[in-house]
Amino acid sequence: MASHSTAAAHSRADKLMKRRSRIRFYEVVIWLAAIAAYFLLPSKMLILTEIAILALFAVSLDLVLGFAGIVSLGHAAFFGLGAYIAGLVALHYVAEPVTGLVLAGLAAGIFGFLTSFLILRGSDLTRLMTTLGIGLMMAELANQMAWLTGGADGLSGFSLNPIFGLFEFDLFGKTGYVYCLVVLFIGTMIMRRIAFSPFGLSLKAIKSNPMRAGMIAVPARKRIVTIYTIAAAFAGIAGALLAQTTSFVSPDVLAFHRSADVLMVLTIGGTGYLYGGVFGAVLFTLVKDWLSVVTPQYWMFWIGLILVVLVLIGRERLTGWIGYLPERFSKKEDRR
Repeated sequence: MASHSTAAAHSRADKLMKRRSRIRFYEVVIWLAAIAAYFLLPSKMLILTEIAILALFAVSLDLVLGFAGIVSLGHAAFFGLGAYIAGLVALHYVAEPVTGLVLAGLAAGIFGFLTSFLILRGSDLTRLMTTLGIGLMMAELANQMAWLTGGADGLSGFSLNPIFGLFEFDLFGKTGYVYCLVVLFIGTMIMRRIAFSPFGLSLKAIKSNPMRAGMIAVPARKRIVTIYTIAAAFAGIAGALLAQTTSFVSPDVLAFHRSADVLMVLTIGGTGYLYGGVFGAVLFTLVKDWLSVVTPQYWMFWIGLILVVLVLIGRERLTGWIGYLPERFSKKEDRR
């Protein structure tokens, strides 16, 4: 009798996991819209590429913020490290883009693993200050190590070979956009698989109540180290994309505003379902671009005002608004 009930419970759990991991209708719409933008907006390739890079960066942060509940003000450390690794590899060793992308992700992942042990203890404020300190130290190192990074002048003078020897980067940014979009799609699918797996559910349990998660034998420390390392690797890949599509790396990739911007992106798009990073990246980039044209001198003021309004509204309420249509589509699919 007990074995029968256990089997039934496992069967229900398997069905639940399959339903949670199923591709939703709104996800298909997002990727089709991204593909259509290539044909409908040929003059906007550069800003579309920027959106794709920022979206991958934001989705990587959502893994640790939305699922593990770790607020980070130093996520740009991994983004900038990936950018510098990709630039240095192209300048001194191999100019093949995918190779630089993989090496940048590995380097950022290793750095994320080494620094993950610093955030295991302490409260949210301790973690916030620790991640901020790591980001500031990386920015200062990049500025001081001019013999390697170019210092304040940045790292330049490198060019990239065609992707797989077939697709050459063009001045209009079409190849760069397709390249970034493909990497964003693959990265999002991998992170989506991680987030909506039993591993991802255990992260949400740790986020909700770490002590209770420990009581049911969930290894919270190992889970946090693992997800922090994975998120760092994807942030490094996002930084590598920026370096490869612009052929330039400056200390700005490690600046504090990078971490602040990606937090704002998740505030706009919502956390805990990954596509908040995509929605937020689109809205944030378009609003920033529009405001910089309308009010070139004061656009930062309006961005700050929007952030204050969003905080006053509340993240939960905003997430509910942003997720209204996806939830509606999901419910219709479930009823079918």
